[in-house]
Amino acid sequence: MAASSASSSLFSLLFLCLLLTMATAMAFPGHKAHATRSAHSDHGPASHNYRDALSKSILFFEGQRSGKLPSSQRMKWRGDSGLSDGSAMNVDLVGGYYDAGDNVKFGFPMAFTTTMLSWSVIEFGGLMKAELENAKEAIRWGTDYLLKATSHPDTIYVQVGDPNKDHACWERPEDMDTPRNVLKIDAENPGTEVAAETAAALAAASVVFRTCDPAYSKRLLDSAIRVFQFADKHRGSYSNGLRNFVCPFYCSYSGYQDELLWAAAWLHRATKNPSFLSYITVNGQTLGADESDNTFSWDNKHVGARVLLSKAFLVQNVGPLHEYKGHADNFMCSLIPGTPSSQTQYTPGGLLFKMSDSNMQYVTSTSFLLLTYAKYLTFSKQVVTCGGVTVTPQKLRAVAKRQVDYLLGDNPMGMSYMVGYGSKFPERIHHRGSSLPSVSSHPAKISCSSGFSSLYSSGPNPNMLVGAVIGGPDAQDRFNDQRNDYEHSEPATYINAPLVGALAYLAHSYGQI
Repeated sequence: MAASSASSSLFSLLFLCLLLTMATAMAFPGHKAHATRSAHSDHGPASHNYRDALSKSILFFEGQRSGKLPSSQRMKWRGDSGLSDGSAMNVDLVGGYYDAGDNVKFGFPMAFTTTMLSWSVIEFGGLMKAELENAKEAIRWGTDYLLKATSHPDTIYVQVGDPNKDHACWERPEDMDTPRNVLKIDAENPGTEVAAETAAALAAASVVFRTCDPAYSKRLLDSAIRVFQFADKHRGSYSNGLRNFVCPFYCSYSGYQDELLWAAAWLHRATKNPSFLSYITVNGQTLGADESDNTFSWDNKHVGARVLLSKAFLVQNVGPLHEYKGHADNFMCSLIPGTPSSQTQYTPGGLLFKMSDSNMQYVTSTSFLLLTYAKYLTFSKQVVTCGGVTVTPQKLRAVAKRQVDYLLGDNPMGMSYMVGYGSKFPERIHHRGSSLPSVSSHPAKISCSSGFSSLYSSGPNPNMLVGAVIGGPDAQDRFNDQRNDYEHSEPATYINAPLVGALAYLAHSYGQI
């Protein structure tokens, strides 16, 4: 009864969130008009069912859940897992997300996933309609865990599981018997990257829930401020103290300066407290505000921070942040073929290509930034100037749409890289739970080594991880759909998170929602 009552209360709260967010969108017709004006009349009819893709991109997160699954769980082949997580240190770390195709909970990419899901809802949630509730549930599943991980002062629990031992097994999360050791950072063993990213996630999510669940929003924001202060005061890379456990899986190669700038940007956005604006203006250059790195990912947040801070200038007229418009412009210019500063590689079929390992994460994150910056430019009636070339918001949207369309099937392989979308999609993804028989169909335990026969099987995965976007094709647009090719066949939460916002924008632009 108590569980049923709690579930009912949560549903009521989420429904209120949905109504209030949609009401906000209606109350500010400029936002909605912007979406309508950009209906891509120059492209003709929609190439894809973006609404269907949006729904599936959010559903995917239910397949990545760890912990006790709710009665509302729609990915039915999954079961409860990790129910004693945290017990190794006498803390409750049940819940959260598995990052990709394994059974480890890595705090660094989980926090980035939560930040990007929140940003997707902040920018485009008013367009999501029926999917908004599901998107907020996906965010809350992440933030509930991050609140647990940051509940002790000056300590953050940043990982559950031993990735080396986990990767030596191929077993369902419901069966896993590998060590669930807990890693933490504290004042003596700092981890500024993961601490600052966690602060960013909590701050961004506080904006999402501010109107519909103010008490939860305040809890998130209070935690974000405290965690940011810890990250800034106790500086040091988590890849140093925890190297044997986080490398090479989620080593921080870009340093922690980008996360500090990113987190400060989100706290400025969430609080409007002048102390965060002062922090940004004083420390921005030191933290790499004008560096020429043009990759946005779970590791490097510089570009995301530039675009986010540009909004404060373009939309909210925060004069001290005027330089971030130029910084954001430089990134956009690097993406556009034919401009003097173009430096982005594309495959022969037109896919943005950064690197062979999980390249689609850069495609989705970049597409989101293109659409978001185009929104800011449209509001402020501005353009991007790349040397002597003028790039309009419409051009940025066209580049983003081309990337999303490629992902959904407009490519030389005729392959949708989202599982369950379209008529041809990957069937042998690198994912333990998807590739092994479900607990309902095979109740007996599948041991650590017994599962490897499924890893190397040529048959399709028995459980469809609907909405999962995988690493994608190589630099020549080739994809072999082989389960043991993790670079190209593995999904990840941080691939999907920014895609949610991009798909919401495209679905609305074509009148699908």
